[in-house]
Amino acid sequence: MRAAVYRGVNDVRVETIPVPEIGPGEVLVKIHTCGICGTDLKKIHSGSHDAPRVFGHEMSGTIVCLGEGVSGFAVGDRVMAYHHIPCGECYYCRKQTFAQCEVYKKVGCTAGFAPSGGGFAEYIRVMDWIVRGGLVKIPDEIPFEQAAFIEPVNTCYKAIRLLNLKPDETVLVIGQGSIGILLAALAKQTGATVLTSDLYSERHAVAAKFGLHHPLDARGDVVAAAKAATEGRGADVALLAVGGNGLIKVAMDAIRPGGRVVLFAQTQHGEAPFDPAAVCMDEKTLMGSYSASVSIQDDVTHMVFDGYRNGFDLTHLISHRFSLEDAVAAIDLASHPQADSLKIVIQPGN
Repeated sequence: MRAAVYRGVNDVRVETIPVPEIGPGEVLVKIHTCGICGTDLKKIHSGSHDAPRVFGHEMSGTIVCLGEGVSGFAVGDRVMAYHHIPCGECYYCRKQTFAQCEVYKKVGCTAGFAPSGGGFAEYIRVMDWIVRGGLVKIPDEIPFEQAAFIEPVNTCYKAIRLLNLKPDETVLVIGQGSIGILLAALAKQTGATVLTSDLYSERHAVAAKFGLHHPLDARGDVVAAAKAATEGRGADVALLAVGGNGLIKVAMDAIRPGGRVVLFAQTQHGEAPFDPAAVCMDEKTLMGSYSASVSIQDDVTHMVFDGYRNGFDLTHLISHRFSLEDAVAAIDLASHPQADSLKIVIQPGN
């Protein structure tokens, strides 16, 4: 089969590799669509993972082979697969901090080599614990492209649930890439007022399709704009959907005393300055949200499927579609975002 193989820092090559073999309790899925996530790009550019690997985890496709003992699924079923599922029993699972579970940190989908998702390939092997807890059937009327958003929607919905937003609150979402738009759209569903900040009017135009009609130009004074929209107080919440640590101060300055800042895209270790007195004396909360939550899996599935039937069409977030043979160009574009680029997908099966 063909796959986009990571061979080292900034080195991805489309190659022919063996179709992965499956064992008892496992399934083989032919990939239709796989989104390129910022965490894929971080791994490719930072060398945080050894080579070779096949990345890609925002994926959907069709079961083509079942391992011994698999029940509840059949060849021909359209599915999406989570690549992480926790054990459900350890201390972190009992505390609902699933992303810190050691089993969760293991990747349960692979196209070969060390398990790394594998969605940038024609076929993936889905391991037994993922089949049991993280393989989701896609109804016939739901496009593969819509279903490929289930995992990223889960990560965003987890952050929004964490905030327990109220209708009288104002939320500032900094960054309107596909994840920023998802965060803003889900925040809006709570009844809160949502302000969106981005450099590009093209992205604000896409956000408007999701009912987001309070755009702020990120080249201007976003802090002043947030205060002007809230009788001088500042936003109740700021969600940081881009990775620049310099924006943490902007987010902290843009919220009111007692407000909350969520770091959603800060996945690189390092140091970032912020005013500790803002946390102590102004009682501002700095918090993080990372990866998906198994506890909201069913809610997210219904949200994505029923949403498509009722106008929450996430395929509007896809700006570019690439064949697997053009995966290197797709990764390059995702690594250098343009005004008109949002979610970029690789489609081995389209």
